[in-house]
Amino acid sequence: MPARAIMLQGTGSDVGKSLIAAGLCRAFANRGMKVAPFKPQNMSNNAAVTVDGGEIGRAQALQARAARVAPSVDMNPVLLKPETSTGAQVIVQGRRRTTLPARSYLKAREQLLPDVLASFSKLSAQNDIVIVEGAGSPAEINLRDGDIANMGFAHAAGVPAVLVADIHRGGVIASIVGTFEVISHQDAELLKGTVINNFHGDVSLFSAGIHEIERRTRRPCLGVITHFPDAIKLPAEDAVALDRQTRDTSGRIKVAVPQFRRIANFDDLDPLRLETDIAVEIVPAGRALPGDAALVILPGSKSTVADLEHFRQEGWDIDLAAHVRRGGHVLGLCGGFQMLGRMIHDPDGLEGPSGSYEGLGLLDIETTLTPQKTLTTISARHVHTGTEFDGYEIHLGQTRGTDCNRPFALLGETPDGARSPNGRIEGTYLHGCFASDKFRTAYLSTLGISAGELRFDDEIDSTLDRLASHLAETMDLDAFLALAQPVTPP
Repeated sequence: MPARAIMLQGTGSDVGKSLIAAGLCRAFANRGMKVAPFKPQNMSNNAAVTVDGGEIGRAQALQARAARVAPSVDMNPVLLKPETSTGAQVIVQGRRRTTLPARSYLKAREQLLPDVLASFSKLSAQNDIVIVEGAGSPAEINLRDGDIANMGFAHAAGVPAVLVADIHRGGVIASIVGTFEVISHQDAELLKGTVINNFHGDVSLFSAGIHEIERRTRRPCLGVITHFPDAIKLPAEDAVALDRQTRDTSGRIKVAVPQFRRIANFDDLDPLRLETDIAVEIVPAGRALPGDAALVILPGSKSTVADLEHFRQEGWDIDLAAHVRRGGHVLGLCGGFQMLGRMIHDPDGLEGPSGSYEGLGLLDIETTLTPQKTLTTISARHVHTGTEFDGYEIHLGQTRGTDCNRPFALLGETPDGARSPNGRIEGTYLHGCFASDKFRTAYLSTLGISAGELRFDDEIDSTLDRLASHLAETMDLDAFLALAQPVTPP
């Protein structure tokens, strides 16, 4: 029996498509179906490494987990990783293909459609249903020509779509009806229903609104999904989510994290954020690093040199030096690790004009950026505590120096990272280490912090199960499934 597929498109960005897709993957997996997530084109610096050594958007990795399958590069065949305000690295089927300014990518993206369709066909051959997620909105009709993320893909693959809108933003009727008004008749024909997301309060009060949406669109409303507060426990795809996180400083111990302009892989922070006795404070531009932090984490960055310059412009280098003088601890992750050294060399101009750039000088190391990207999953042992953990590497560059003789971790016999002589400044290329309960507990204990009872992986899985149940209560999943169409070879 051929696989079926259905697509979630949105009235705009950040209306909850990724979260709903994850919940649907878990809901249908719980029914015994073989499910795969798929996003033709994604834009995010929050990437995950697959077992075959490629990279995809973090949201698709979470959706794969929800479907109880290993993440694959075919689940997100085109990933755009912004490096500047006008350009991005183009990852195709897990591998970097080029870096293009936005205008050039818009002209070239249609050439990637065969890669997208090949990945979609591969997933379709292996599963019962493919849950497809669009990007942005089909209402962005100025981007319609050459589109491979929304209706361009839907037409090429023959996949019907459901339109998702976030009612909490206001104007939900106008956003849904307006989408149908501005897109072409051919595109509108592929929209088979609507879903209202993030409703707060008594759903019955919106019955007249549902009637009006169905009357004007001539499409069924498949559900009104009420607000799911536990969504904050799941990894976020976009850095914009950091701005919405409550800056709760009531925890016993404060961990401060400067918000880089090109912050990457910020889900490294999620396990710490869920610890009950820790307050993770994301520090935005215009604010000083808090003086009462026990630990400052410099997170990953997609543009290390540019974010280092921004770090200094904000005066965070002065704040960090004061933190160190007070006896505070510092941990650099990936790009943040590179910033802690004496110099960053970019001889090939991979992140801007070629040259060498002065680092923060808190570790006796130097980094040379090289074109070859390291992409791998790892098993490691933290040297200072002896605890073992799994994680992944995703970075450009090689780091050398005296402090590397005191590595952060060992990957077998291969050292990773560096540690200052007094042990208060550390850096590593390894992402995902805090997801290990044993490592997190041991590492925090070296700072005098007692970890709680959090079992991070169990918490993520139980949250996905609760999300699936929530969708089953607020959506007509059978009607949604009935809209899915058999996949035919494109």
